[in-house]
Amino acid sequence: MGLVFIRTIILFITLFVIMRLMGKRQIGEMQPYELVITLIIAELACIPMGDTSIPLLYGIVAILTVYFLHQVVCLIDLNFNQAKLVLSGSPSVVLNKNGIDDSQLKKNNLDVSDLIESLRIEGYFSLDAVDYALYEAEGTFSALPKKNYQEKQTSLPIILVDEGKFDERNLKLTQKPKGYFLDVLRQHGCDELKKVLVMTVDGNGKVYLQKKRQKYKVFHLDWEAQLW
Repeated sequence: MGLVFIRTIILFITLFVIMRLMGKRQIGEMQPYELVITLIIAELACIPMGDTSIPLLYGIVAILTVYFLHQVVCLIDLNFNQAKLVLSGSPSVVLNKNGIDDSQLKKNNLDVSDLIESLRIEGYFSLDAVDYALYEAEGTFSALPKKNYQEKQTSLPIILVDEGKFDERNLKLTQKPKGYFLDVLRQHGCDELKKVLVMTVDGNGKVYLQKKRQKYKVFHLDWEAQLW
C-alpha cells in the first residue's frame, strides 16, 4: 500500500507539471488533438499507478514522450495553416442571413434542435433574432444577434416541423390539427412536408418557416395560443 501511495504521488506531480507545460488552453477549451493527448496521458498514468509490477519509469517516459509529441503537433499547428485545418478543424457557420445551413449542421453531426438548444443557452429564443451563428473548431457556440432581436422574441416558440416531420407533442400544444398547418404550408408554397427543414410557431402566432436549401420566411397566423 505504501508503495502505491508513493508511486501515485510521483505520477501526480509528473502529470501536474506536464499539464502546466502544455499551456492554459490545455486545461480550458481543447482542440480535438489536445483532447486525445490528454486522454492518452491519463491512461498512461493509471497503468503504473495501480500495477506495481510495471516500473514507474516506464510510465514517466511514456508521459514525457506524449508531451514531446504534443509540442511537435503544436508547432505544426501554429506554423502551417493547411495543417491547422486538418488538426484543429475550422469554424462552421450554421446560421446566416438566409437561415439555417443544414449542410453545415450535418457536417458537424448536428440537427436543427441542437442549434435551437444552443441559441436558447445564449439567450436567443427565435431563429430570426440572429444574423449569424457558428460553432468554433473546439465546439463552443457563438451568435451575432440582430439589432432589434429582443422585439422578435416576445413569446417562446416551439418546433412544429423538424426535418420534414411533425413534432407530435408540440402539435398537441397548439390545439390545432395537422391539416391546419399543412394548409398553412401550402399557402406559403410548400406542397410537401418532407421539403420543410424547420417550422416554429410562438404564442403570438409568429411562424418561422424554412424549406431545405431555401431562404427562410416569417409570417403571422391569425391566432394566439398559450403554448406553455
